[in-house]
Amino acid sequence: MFSGPLVTLTAALALTVALPVLGAPTADAAAPASPATRRAHEPPRHATVVGRGGAVTSVDPYASRIGLQVLQHGGNAVDAAIATAAALGVTEPYSSGLGGGGFFVYYDAQHHRVKTLDGRETAPARMKHDAFIDPSTGKPYNFTPELVTSGVSVGVPGSPATWQAALDRWGSMSLAQVLKPAAALARRGFVVDKTFNLQTNENAERFNTFTSTRKLFLRHGKAPKVGSVFRNPQLADTYDLLARRGMGAFYHGALAQELARTTRKPPKSGRTDLPVPTGKMRAKDLAAYDVIQHRPTHVNYRGLDVYGMPPSSSGGTTVGEALNILERYDLRSTTPVQVQHLLIEAAHLAFADRAKYVGDQSGVPISTLLSDQYAAERACQIDPLHAFTPPVTAGNVANSDGNCATPSTRGDGATGAEGTNTTNLTVADQDGNVVEYTLTIEQTGGSGIVLPGRGFLLNNELTDFTATYDPADPNRIEPRKRPRSSISPTIVLQHEKPLLALGSPGGSTIITTVLEILVNRLDRGMSLADAIAAPRVAPNNTTPVKAEQAYLDLYQAALTALGHNLVPVAAPGTSAAEIGAATAIEFGPHGLLTAAAEPTRRGGGAADVVKPSHAG
Repeated sequence: MFSGPLVTLTAALALTVALPVLGAPTADAAAPASPATRRAHEPPRHATVVGRGGAVTSVDPYASRIGLQVLQHGGNAVDAAIATAAALGVTEPYSSGLGGGGFFVYYDAQHHRVKTLDGRETAPARMKHDAFIDPSTGKPYNFTPELVTSGVSVGVPGSPATWQAALDRWGSMSLAQVLKPAAALARRGFVVDKTFNLQTNENAERFNTFTSTRKLFLRHGKAPKVGSVFRNPQLADTYDLLARRGMGAFYHGALAQELARTTRKPPKSGRTDLPVPTGKMRAKDLAAYDVIQHRPTHVNYRGLDVYGMPPSSSGGTTVGEALNILERYDLRSTTPVQVQHLLIEAAHLAFADRAKYVGDQSGVPISTLLSDQYAAERACQIDPLHAFTPPVTAGNVANSDGNCATPSTRGDGATGAEGTNTTNLTVADQDGNVVEYTLTIEQTGGSGIVLPGRGFLLNNELTDFTATYDPADPNRIEPRKRPRSSISPTIVLQHEKPLLALGSPGGSTIITTVLEILVNRLDRGMSLADAIAAPRVAPNNTTPVKAEQAYLDLYQAALTALGHNLVPVAAPGTSAAEIGAATAIEFGPHGLLTAAAEPTRRGGGAADVVKPSHAG
């Protein structure tokens, strides 16, 4: 059971953030702002910053600035990461927040160790195996918009417990201190950008389905205009409540009862025809929630130690297995097209094993999946001149011997449906501690349900389970189980000290985004900024393979000649047309830090350094 300690904000340690006041807060309002006001209110965005003394990078300039100010006020990497995450709950409410979960990877500079927290959402105790089957048809609900817009898709949130657990273990500030800047931001508001406006418009039907969501995010059924100021005083009040009473107030008492009841009886508006399947959550499900501290996954890649997240995430095992396969090839002296061919094939193989073996259950063969012997065996399947036709079969972990003749197992590598929106942040402090944290509410806009009066969206994370129950499926629906995730927060060490920390949102594309950035930086010799900006492909052992248009422009003709079937990831101009939204920090000599975010994806990210040398 989770029960965080009560915390108080002492005057001596009170943390304040200087945000311009744009008038008195109004009830859930998106007020217009003049160009002059916008310039004064919106922090600058720098995709890449070099400097010393600590760094923060995220998708959002408000959140990164708050994290930076925590570092400047003496907070450590964990304090800054939680403050940044709370701010993202304000400015990136469709990707993260109190109603979701995530995976937290921490490098402890004093002990030279990497540690993790699993804050994944869990299924209620009354979750049934046929929860995603429409009783009127006997078939699974359509994934979208029916299943993603539902109470049955809502898992018990893990983010609040993760924030408290991280602070209790490794933080130096209280929960009240790190929540205060985000509460202030929620009251004063932020300037609506094109991404927020686009994501709201894309979810307008879902948001109109619920009275609480319509009231908070829509104005007469429409998205807030670009340049207007969006305020969320309800969320500010919720942060204040948790600051006073600790995260125990989230998992016990009135808030927990309201959350569980809302999943069972969503506040439908009657303005749409969406069926909104209801859930089975009870308050005792929240009271039973706990954060799990796991040992990280680990592989050695070209002499570097790569640490990631173990199950219930599949990120660490899948990224690690693909890296081990690719280590069999000299990618530095290989043509760019051949690098892409090998990367795609390695990802297909690793995703096949992910589907066969990885889930929230005992007995996941992590050591075999991440062994060099197994990687050598899997690499035997790759033909340098001819592409796989997915799905490829999983390897045989029970008989792995490194022999190319070892037969594969039966079964395809199909993956369950996963949302493509989440958010990621990377933080380092002056003492060398590092946080890589990916947090989510799953779909853009989660379940579409705002908890009435509380100002945050509930997740739809349980859609990451396989919809149709199979007792042999490691990702089958079970009560109190955590759905398999692709989240891949990754920290790379060299001689026990950080070299690189990175992560990304994007559903199953998270795995390949992290893999591609690592290959771009470590093998292809790109700068960190270029490694993040490079166009992306998203192989996951299905066909056709989706890629960004810029990737197709570079490689499609040559890869098609090898037998690959590539298509655009989505129509241009939609939020799904881009793959990922990564952040990263690279650690250079003498304390030099390179903090990087996306230059254009999702409107461009925001990197900040305590003592900058230069920004780009």
